[in-house]
Parts: sequence; C-alpha cells; structure tokens
Amino acid sequence: SVPLGLKNLEGAVSYFKKKKLEAIAQAIRERGFKKIIVRGEAVINKKNFEAVNREQIRLGEKPFSNPRNLAAGSIRQLNPEITAKRRLEVIIYDLITDLGQKTHEQEHLILHSLGFKTNNKYSKYCKNLQEVFLFHNFWQKHRKKLPYESDGIVVTINDNKIFDKLGVVGKAPRGAVAFKFPLKQATTIVKNIVFQVGRTGAITPVAVLEPVKIGGVVITRATLHNEDEIKRLGLKIYDTVIVGRAGDVIPDIIKTLPQLRTGKEKDFKMPKICPSCGARLVKEKGEALWRCPNPNCFARLRRSFYHFVSKAAFDISGLGPKIIDRLLEENLVSDPADLFYLKEGDILPLERFAEKSTKNLISAIQSRKKINLSRFIFALGIKNVGEKTAQDLAEYFGKLEKIKKASLQELEKIKDIGPIAAKAIYEWFREERNLKLLQKLKKAGVEIIQEKRPRYQPLKGNVFVLTGKLKSMSREQAKRKIQELGGEVSESVSKKTDFLVLGADPGSKYQKAKTLGVKIVKEKEFLKIITKTG
Repeated sequence: SVPLGLKNLEGAVSYFKKKKLEAIAQAIRERGFKKIIVRGEAVINKKNFEAVNREQIRLGEKPFSNPRNLAAGSIRQLNPEITAKRRLEVIIYDLITDLGQKTHEQEHLILHSLGFKTNNKYSKYCKNLQEVFLFHNFWQKHRKKLPYESDGIVVTINDNKIFDKLGVVGKAPRGAVAFKFPLKQATTIVKNIVFQVGRTGAITPVAVLEPVKIGGVVITRATLHNEDEIKRLGLKIYDTVIVGRAGDVIPDIIKTLPQLRTGKEKDFKMPKICPSCGARLVKEKGEALWRCPNPNCFARLRRSFYHFVSKAAFDISGLGPKIIDRLLEENLVSDPADLFYLKEGDILPLERFAEKSTKNLISAIQSRKKINLSRFIFALGIKNVGEKTAQDLAEYFGKLEKIKKASLQELEKIKDIGPIAAKAIYEWFREERNLKLLQKLKKAGVEIIQEKRPRYQPLKGNVFVLTGKLKSMSREQAKRKIQELGGEVSESVSKKTDFLVLGADPGSKYQKAKTLGVKIVKEKEFLKIITKTG
C-alpha cells in the first residue's frame, strides 16, 4: 500500500462506484458537517492485482511484479483514466477533523459509519502488551488469509490526548509503531560483491546474487551495509546464503550456510582504494563506513548531481540520471552550479537530443532558479543533513549568510541537531570549494527565498485553529503568518487550543471551541494580533 496524497486523486477514486461516494457525502451532510478531513492509503487487493496482470498479459504487456509497486505507480500516473483501470481501493485509517472522538478506536467506528472503507475487520483494541503480541502472532500465521499483501501490524496509542502529547519525529508519530512480520526468505548464491560510492563518499558493499524469487519479486542484489556486517555474516564469494526482504521491500542477507561450501568460495577483502577514482579510502573514528575522500571522484560527483536535482531539493523535471551522466561524460558540467549555465547550443549536438527536448530541458533548469532556504540547504548534500535538519536550520537562522557565519557552539544549541551533524555543517561552510560553489550559484542567478521565521516569535507556545472563510487573506496565508510569528496551527479544537480564529460560515469547530471555553477571535481582532506582534 502507499499513502494517498492529493496528486491524481481523481484517478484513484474513480474506480469506485459514484453512488458510493455520493452516499459518503450525504452521510457527512446529514451530520451537519460541510467538510471532513481523513487520511488513508491506496491499496490493491490480491484478486484485483491478479485481474490487472491477466489484462496486462492479454494486451501483450509485461505483468506487474507486486501490488505495492503497482499501487505506487498508479498514484503517480499522470493519466487518471489509466489509474482508474488499476482497481485501487482507498482504506481510511485516520480522522483528522475533530468530531468529538477521544480514541483511535472511536475514529475507526465513526469513519465506518460514514461509509468510508476501513480496516475494522482486521483491527482490534488490545488492553495490554500481551494482547498486542497475540494479535501480531495471529496475523503472522494467517497473513495469507488477508485480502491484500501485508508486511506487519501498526500499534497505535488508543488515547488521542496521549497520542498528541507524544508528538512526532520528522514525519513519524511517536504514538504509532510498526511491528513487521519475519522476512520472506529464499536460498541463493552470492556471485560477487561490488561497491557503491555515495555522494558523501560512503562505500557500501552490495552482494550480486544468483536470481531468486521472493514474494513474487526476482531478487538479484542485496545490501551488505558495511565491512563489519560482512565479517559478522562470515560471508565469502560463492557462499550459499539465506536472503530475506525486510518489510517485503529491501533485500537483505540473513545468514550464510557454511555447511554447503564446495571449496570454490573466495575470501572477501575490503578494497583499500575507491573503485571509481582510485583514491585511498579512509574510515573516521567511531564510523562503520569506509569513505572516498576525493571530492572530485566521478561516482561521488554523479550522486551529488542526482541529489541536487531531486524532488526534495531543486526538483528539476526531466533531468534524470541518464542525462546527468551524459553531461558529466561530455565534460559539460563539473559541479551542480554548472547546470544553470548550460545553453541550448551545449546540448543540441549530443546524440538523441532534438531541438524541442533541448529547449524543454533548458527551460526546466532555468525555471528552478528560485528556491526556499530549507530546500537549498538540503540540495547542497551536506553530510548528516536531511530534509528535517535543513528545515531546522532554515527556521532557526532565516538566512544563508547567518548559517555560514554560525559557530560550532551555536549550531549545537539548535534543537534536534546533534554534535555530529553540527560539526559536519560547520566544516562544510569552511571549505573553500563549497564557498566557491555557493558564489557560483549566486552568480548564475539562483535566488534563495528566505524562510520568514525570525527569532522574535511573539506567538510561540500559542495554538491557533482556523474556521470559516476570511476576507482579508486565504486560510493558507493566515496559517503561514501565524507560523512565521512562532505560533502553531492545528486542524482540530482541543483543550490545548489557545485561539479559534472565526471567519464567515464557520464549521463545527466553533461549537467545540465554545464548549471548551477556547478564546474566540473574529477576523478584525486576529489582524490586530498578527499586526501588533509582527
């Protein structure tokens, strides 16, 4: 299954009967609600998966390997008509709108009563951990009876107050934990061990396997993580091994079977030099990974380009790995900043590039010159800096220049940024080549849109809820303004709510706020609050 976002929602739901959707809408209206926000996943059950593959074979097309990939690919489909033919279902598991529910169990019951498809039949309220373990063990043994593929259970704190209090880490709520089923396994032979070079120089060993089918997917490679893992497994080339798919997705070697050795096996030796550029590998104290220290290493450079143009970074459409590799091989680019200096005349002479595709590529690159600070920081590919850390830096400092000048002590003070990440950030902004890259990007016309969250945050600690239509600004603009001044915006009213901002035609939140004694402010008063404090 895959989380269902707003992209291509039309195609995702058009498989369902129109009457079913109308019945849900009617049930919502009958209860006096204009809008209800829910969260769910798009899935394809086993029967529908088989039916789709039969149709693929009938049309002479290649069948899909597994339901998860089919569901994910269908949601990303640009054509909603194709998505509709994929027989997706939407299973709703979370009720965002406050309808008075106090527990997760109540949410499921409300959703089901409104007509949404839920997983109630395969869910259970467990009074203690013992019941959780029994539930897990039951479905581990009977998972084949489920109508869809499953790799485990999710245990959620039932009390919504406690769930909210636990908060989140990145995007993952602390109040929900996945317990996976044991891996699906198969036996095969390790034909070779090769090495991948990451953008930060990390060398990752990968086992090349005799092809083997696990859970409907042909596995040819498995990650070995690092040198220590290979030693722990006692692995040799040509060993017979047990391979599993962690979470039914990532191939992993579980154990070696030395009793099946024939004498042809070869001892594994970790290389001392980079397989790409030949630089001597280094290992920092306390790290399990060997790294290539050469910043000009082709493999590192290639990965840094892939990262730079990725969706969470500059998000340059049409600039995939094959084109990046070609640009590097032709020496048209040497660092990511060079992308913004490319002209049509540079690319047009290359094989398989027509005039139209060349224009489209240059246009796509030039259209991405404006970028917000958090995405820009993430795009730089600083070691130990993911999307969340990039966001934290952007919100704390507000400007790139302030991050560049920050001391190590100041970086370490930032919430959720540990000493290792702080050191990596500090050192990155003190390397001459990195400063030159920043200057080159600026000269190319890359404009960083500053995060508007100053240190002065007069609304910090205050929780706002918006209801009804505002005249002076959109709800999204009001939300951003509150956040800029340090306040939090919640989708539902609770005892934690400090202010309910009241617009025209308010919903059920208004009644809930009055019942709980939450301070209600009309639009005029709200504007005074954000004007005075801002």
